[in-house]
Amino acid sequence: MINRLKSLLNQFDDLSNKMSDPQIVSDIKQYSSLAKEHKKLSPVIPDISEYIKKFNHLQEDEEILKGNNKELKELVKDEIGPLKEELLLLEKKLKIFLLPIDPNDDKNIILEIRSGTGGTEAALFAENLFRMYLRFCENSQWNHEIISLNDNEGGGVKEVILSIKGDSIYANLKYESGVHRVQRIPDTESNGRIHTSAATVAVLPEAEDADVKIVEKDLKIDTYRASGAGGQHVNKTESAIRITHLPTGLVVTCQDQSSQHKNKDQALKVLKSRLLDLEIEKLNNERSQERKKMVSTGDRSAKIRTYNYPQGRITDHRINLTLYKLEEVLNGNLLEIINKLKIEDQKIQLSEYSE
Repeated sequence: MINRLKSLLNQFDDLSNKMSDPQIVSDIKQYSSLAKEHKKLSPVIPDISEYIKKFNHLQEDEEILKGNNKELKELVKDEIGPLKEELLLLEKKLKIFLLPIDPNDDKNIILEIRSGTGGTEAALFAENLFRMYLRFCENSQWNHEIISLNDNEGGGVKEVILSIKGDSIYANLKYESGVHRVQRIPDTESNGRIHTSAATVAVLPEAEDADVKIVEKDLKIDTYRASGAGGQHVNKTESAIRITHLPTGLVVTCQDQSSQHKNKDQALKVLKSRLLDLEIEKLNNERSQERKKMVSTGDRSAKIRTYNYPQGRITDHRINLTLYKLEEVLNGNLLEIINKLKIEDQKIQLSEYSE
C-alpha cells in the first residue's frame, strides 16, 4: 500500500508541474484532461502525505527498538501504540480511495423508465418516477433531453427514455436500475384497497465510439410514420426509425425528433448504450454472489425499492433501508439513499479487497 501511495503523490506532483507548463496550458484538450485527474487526486493528497509521514516515523521508531540505546527505546515505546492507531484510521480512509474505479462513473447516461404490472396505475407511477428523476437532475444541475416518450391513454407514461449529461451521473444513478414497486390506493378504487404496481428503471452509461463498435451489416433499419402527439411531421412523413441489432436482437425505436436523420442518431445512441450495458452486466455476473445480491447494477429484474404511500414510507430492499420521507424522495431528494448505497457498495468491495 505504501508504494501505491508514494506513486500517487508523485503522480500528483507531476500533474501539477505539467499544468504549469505554458505549452500544455495553451492546449485546451490536454490541459482539461490533466486538470480532471488533478481534481480527482486533490482531496486525498493531504491524507496520503500524512500517512507516508507517519509510516516513516513508525519505521524509524521500530528501528530504534531493535538497537541498544535504552534511553531512546524508552522514548519511542510510548509513541508506537498511538502511531499505529493513527495509521490504521488513515488506512481505512485511503483504502476506499484505492478501490478500483468503475470506468463508467464519469459517463453521461441514458435513463429508461417503463411501466410494468398494474395497468394505468403502473403508468402513473412511471410518470411519478420520471418526475422524480427530472427533479433530481435539476437539483444536481444536470442537463436532460427526452429521446422518446410514449404516453398511456389512461394517464401516465408507458415508456420514457432520457439523455442526461453532467458530472459523475452514472456514479450517482447506477444503483437505480431495477424494479421499483408502489403501494397506494388508486383514485378509482372505491373500497379503499391498496394496490401494488411496478415500473422498471434502466440506467445505461452513454457509450462513446471507443466503447462500442457497430457494424452496418448487423443493423436492420426500418422507417415508418410516427404516431401520437408530435410536431407537424407526424403521420405525414416516414420520419420514425426502428433499428434492430441482428446479433443481439435488441430493438430501438425513435419518433420524437423532427427529422428521420435526428431520430436515427438518437436511436443509434440508445442502441450503443444498451450494447455497452450488456457488457457491464456480463462483468457484474462474474462478480461474487454476495456483491450481486446487495447492490448489483446488473439485474434488471430485481425488486430494489418500494414506495408505500399510505405510510409515507420508502424502502430499499438491497440494504434494508427504510425512510419515512416519501414526499421528499419523490420531489427529487435522492442523495440520502444514493449515499447509503455507495457506502454499502464500498464495504462489500473492501471485504473482497482484503480477502
